Amino acid sequence: MSMPFAQSSGLAGIATLRHGFFGRQGGRSDGEFASNNMSITVGDTPHLVEANRAGAALELGYLRKNLYLLKQVHSATVRVLTDYPDIDEPFEADAMVTNVPALALGILTADCTPILFADAEAGIIGAAHAGWRGAASGICEATIMGMVAIGANVSRIVAAIGPTISGPNYEVGPQFAADLLRLYPSASNRIFVPQSGVEHFDLPGFVDDCIRGAGVATVDRVGGCTYGEPERYFSHRYATHQGTRTGRQVAIIGLT
Repeated sequence: MSMPFAQSSGLAGIATLRHGFFGRQGGRSDGEFASNNMSITVGDTPHLVEANRAGAALELGYLRKNLYLLKQVHSATVRVLTDYPDIDEPFEADAMVTNVPALALGILTADCTPILFADAEAGIIGAAHAGWRGAASGICEATIMGMVAIGANVSRIVAAIGPTISGPNYEVGPQFAADLLRLYPSASNRIFVPQSGVEHFDLPGFVDDCIRGAGVATVDRVGGCTYGEPERYFSHRYATHQGTRTGRQVAIIGLT
């Protein structure tokens, strides 16, 4: 069964890596998790999730054993991988960077922003999960610093932001706005009040600001709004508003 995925034009031109932003189509899960759910912690059948993970890895030319996933916790922690990790080892972090060939890095999301990074010349890649709290705490900057620590150059890094919730569908309210600005005062340009009179937050715009503020000049945007297109993407917020459960999609990047 084919699994459709989207690609960044900036990353797709790099011959030494493979990447893809997957949605909810093409997998084996059913019901609320139909059909390409990648998370085993949301109530889906584990063997179906494993089949989905294996299928996504295969679409990009990797084996399931080469796809590494983190235990994401909305932190600013980055794992640096200079050797093959144990894929069954639960490691709490929200980003990872590597220079290891044939190791695929996977990030799960369902409204938060998946980000893939690459410095083609150095042969270094990164992947990050950026919810509002992680982004405000510095996960984007920390990922870039992690790449630099193993030999990347900021001026060469290309970043791609994948499917995520958009500002028009991300109503947050005044307390959220106050909490965010306390952590990241310069994020005020990404808080806006539409005709509803309640504060909204432009998460992908904020993530873009964080990446560019760290010195990365090329930032692509890939895919649509997770909340606004529930037939294409899993959205935690949409599912909550509908009184249902939802799965997680995956963004993958790996060196060849």
